Amino acid sequence: MEAQINGKAITKVLRAQSYQGRGIIMGRSPAGNKAIVAYFIMGRSENSRNRVFVESGIHGKDVRAKAFDEKLVTDPSLIIYTPVKVFGGKIVVSNGNQTDDIVRLMNDQLTFEQSLRFFTFEPDAPYYTPRISALMHFCDDDVFKYALSIAKTADGNPKSCQRFLYTYPEPIAGQGHFIHTYGDDEDTLPSFKGEPHAFKTTNDIDEFAQSVWGALDEDNKISLFVRYVDISNGETQSRIINKNKRSLEYVERSESQKA
Repeated sequence: MEAQINGKAITKVLRAQSYQGRGIIMGRSPAGNKAIVAYFIMGRSENSRNRVFVESGIHGKDVRAKAFDEKLVTDPSLIIYTPVKVFGGKIVVSNGNQTDDIVRLMNDQLTFEQSLRFFTFEPDAPYYTPRISALMHFCDDDVFKYALSIAKTADGNPKSCQRFLYTYPEPIAGQGHFIHTYGDDEDTLPSFKGEPHAFKTTNDIDEFAQSVWGALDEDNKISLFVRYVDISNGETQSRIINKNKRSLEYVERSESQKA
């Protein structure tokens, strides 16, 4: 008898809210053989919308957010960063420059949880955007695990930072988890509350990428990155979709190197 997978379709989760801000997705394919990583950004201001995702790093395994039109940049401090970095069988994802800092701290022998203690929410009053971060770790014997975290104000009070860590040491085939920066009021942009959303995954990366991109609000979505990693041999498939092109840019990459 097939196991029951908790969670809705990712499209239903995304369409329940018009502005999530930035989101991190991690999970396992229904077949059980692929690990899933995704990150997207949305924006409402001209400065925030003036971005694209590009591949970076030695093997193009990292992802960087850069300005689409350099002449339009007014403040790069919170919008230009590397959201995805790969190192030593690990993938770190975040919504800000803490990606580089987490990698540096983990290379200095700190754990992911310990490294998170150095970060609070972003200094963008009155919203104080939460910092969301995630780690996917590929272990020996075809095993992987992941964790999602958020650092945010105490119900909007910037005098107090609250940190939450959600760990998934044995990801269930067919299930993923999704955390984002903002709650469901597009005017006040409250911080995300509760546990990460559980959703049902798909085996096909193109189906998944297009379903996520299609479910994001048309006016607010900017860029999406998706990667599927074969747990047994480390082969990867990656997709990048950017809105800021004459037509939507679709970048496809498959690699045989370890993630």
